[in-house]
Amino acid sequence: MLNKEKLENHIREKIEVLKENIISYRQLTKPIPPDNSIGRLTRMESISSKSINEAALRNANDTLSKLERVLKTINDSDFGLCRECEEPIPFARLMIVPETDMCVECADKRE
Repeated sequence: MLNKEKLENHIREKIEVLKENIISYRQLTKPIPPDNSIGRLTRMESISSKSINEAALRNANDTLSKLERVLKTINDSDFGLCRECEEPIPFARLMIVPETDMCVECADKRE
């Protein structure tokens, strides 16, 4: 059915990449000092870039939390089953979006 070992290794790799990205995002979201002697447009661009990086940081933290939760439940008997229809979620989908708990059909119905 599922190759849980392969999926678990994949999730662990994604977690490591996310942790590295989070460190980078934290550096990029440090406050921009008002006395910084950069031009007005450059300062506006820096503020805009900071906002984008803050959103990326929130998203990375959210995904990290979900992946860590998946690792805790990967050996549960109902892991890999859609929470709506209770049919198995295709392995390829789990490899792409390991934090999903719905099959494509049920996810499409939700949207």
